[in-house]
Amino acid sequence: MTIAQALSAASAQHLTPGFVAAASHNGKSLFSQAFGRLAPGTPTPMTEDSIFWLASMTKAVTATAAMQLVEAGKLDLDAPLGNLLPELGRAQVFDGFAADGSVKLRAPKRPITLRHLLTHTSGHVYDMWNADFAKAAKVLGIPSLGTSLNAALNTPLMFDPGTNWEYGIGIDWAGKAVEAASGKALDAYVEDHIAAPLGMVDTSFTPRASWATRHAGMTARAADGSIATIDFATAEDPEFHGGGGGLHGTAHDYLRFLQMVLNGGTLNGAHILKPETVRVMQANHLGDVALRTLTSAAPHLSNDLDLAQGAPAHWGLSWQINPAPGADGRSAGSLAWAGLANCYYWADPATNVAGVLLMQMLPFADAQAMALFGAFERAVYAAVNA
Repeated sequence: MTIAQALSAASAQHLTPGFVAAASHNGKSLFSQAFGRLAPGTPTPMTEDSIFWLASMTKAVTATAAMQLVEAGKLDLDAPLGNLLPELGRAQVFDGFAADGSVKLRAPKRPITLRHLLTHTSGHVYDMWNADFAKAAKVLGIPSLGTSLNAALNTPLMFDPGTNWEYGIGIDWAGKAVEAASGKALDAYVEDHIAAPLGMVDTSFTPRASWATRHAGMTARAADGSIATIDFATAEDPEFHGGGGGLHGTAHDYLRFLQMVLNGGTLNGAHILKPETVRVMQANHLGDVALRTLTSAAPHLSNDLDLAQGAPAHWGLSWQINPAPGADGRSAGSLAWAGLANCYYWADPATNVAGVLLMQMLPFADAQAMALFGAFERAVYAAVNA
């Protein structure tokens, strides 16, 4: 069975909206195809150059920008960031609720570093997976991150830096560090130092007018399993570009980024990172701190989050790493993560295989979308090993 046949069969079995899948092996395209429609109920087909909101797939790109500045001596993984980002230096730790419902705060036991931000050990969280934070944010009047307001980043820490792991907004702060250290806005920095050199011609923090007929519509799965288009607009002129989730792009572009990573930091003559820096990013940075399942506090946005599906998992800078071979074919030491609208990727350094699956559907970690991703991965390795 070919990859296309496997995806056609899986998409028929696992009801999903239109999607694009792309994979490479040894730096060369192995597969690229679009399936379904740009949005339910429309005649416009999904195409290989359809544009998707990449959401948290942005994080690896922002981490790459930050590590470029570490290489240049403008950022340090383990130096306190409070001098560079005073607002971050003033962050307080959540210490529970008082009897009157007010939020108790205290000083953190150690300052936040770039390593904390890139490994999700800074104490920052997302309200969709932390009910205490969601309640505290409401009491404190902190706006939603989706508003793209700077005030949305000035949140309490839910634990002391370096003591726990919880997925959160830390890499949005890493994007702020990139701006402060480089003197450039994040969108301009990423364009000049990553996207343009890699030929990622359809990747940007700001949706382009020319994309209007190519941007996939956002959808949602209802309780009965059906899928319908929903309104889900991103800010056109945000106060900040979200290093944790602001990019829009194509499967082809993101595959080029992953090929650069697998190639030790270069692609077709473009030098993005040093090989030793890539090795650092691919290493486990959590030590004894363990990843754990995050329970959804906003079921309309996400299901419970465990992309390792019960298997052990490590964290690098900034992606999940599986220490043992994966159930669907990837090797031990492979890198993977995802984006809120059920966008997924993996990169396997041992076999030089990478894959990207993009759709636009909420809630995140949809069981049928993840089953489709698993079928895609298995088909890719079957083709590689044939």
